[in-house]
Order: sequence, then structure tokens, then C-alpha cells
Amino acid sequence: MAKKPKKAPAAEGEEGAAEAPKSKKKLIIIAAAVLLLGGGGGGFFFMKSRAAHADAHGEHAAEKVDLKAQAVFLDMRDMLVNLSPDPGATKANVLKLRVALELKDAKVEATVKPLMPRVEDAFQTYLREIRASDLAGSTGLYRLREELLRRVNIALHPAKAEAVLFKDVIVQ
Repeated sequence: MAKKPKKAPAAEGEEGAAEAPKSKKKLIIIAAAVLLLGGGGGGFFFMKSRAAHADAHGEHAAEKVDLKAQAVFLDMRDMLVNLSPDPGATKANVLKLRVALELKDAKVEATVKPLMPRVEDAFQTYLREIRASDLAGSTGLYRLREELLRRVNIALHPAKAEAVLFKDVIVQ
């Protein structure tokens, strides 16, 4: 008679195999928690040391905002320009434009003011070549702004305008 093998050793092996994944899961979860806490704590100390370094060197967030507030806005004269007629149109349109130039600071403003006739001339010659359809929609105004800024900076070189800001744009 052949003896049947005992099921107890097999059952112990199965239990041991079932416990091994649980302990690995626990180990992975604990390791992830330790890494997260360690990374968070390290990030906190890093940011705290950067803030202390910035305070020591006088770099405050409020001062950075003040630097942008030093920008100067120079209003240009109103411009009234005849636009080129659209193809098939019998009547030419008129553009009324009011813009301001954003300059870096008051020093640049002192350099730019005597050159304003040059800037106005650059605007007038360009604006007479565009059509009313070129100004349609926000993309048309974006293109106009970019082109005017390019022409301003050519006329003002070596000074530089940071932006051309529209106050009024009326096409009739």
C-alpha cells in the first residue's frame, strides 16, 4: 500500500507563498512613504534656504514687482490714415489709431522723445499700405502690433520699445 503524502507540508508552502507577496507589498508601500516624506522634507528645506538666501541678498518678491512698475508709457499722437482699398471696393477706408509705447524706464523715455517724428513717419508709411481686411479679427491686430513694434525699434535704434499698446483702433 502506498502512503498518501501529507498535505500539511504543501499547505505550509502555499501559506508561505501567500505571505511573501503581502510582505513585499508592505515593504514597497513603506519605502514609497519614506521616499515621499524624505523628498517633501528635502524640498521644504531647500525652498526655505532659497528664501533665506534671497532675503540676505535683498531680493524680495515685492521688489521684483516694483521693477516692472518702473516701466514708462509714452502716448503717441492720434493718427488718422487712409487705408489701401480692398480689391473690388469703391471707397477707401480710414483708420484712426491711438497707441502708447511701453519703455523700460525713464532714461529710455528721454532718448525716445526726440525721435518721435521718426516713429510717426514709420507708422504712417506702413499704415497707408494695409487694407481694412488686414485688420480683421484679433490675429490682424496682433500682426499689426508686431509689425509696428518692429518698425518702432528700427526707428529708435539703439533705444528699444518693449511693446506697442493699442488704446483705440477704429476702421471706418
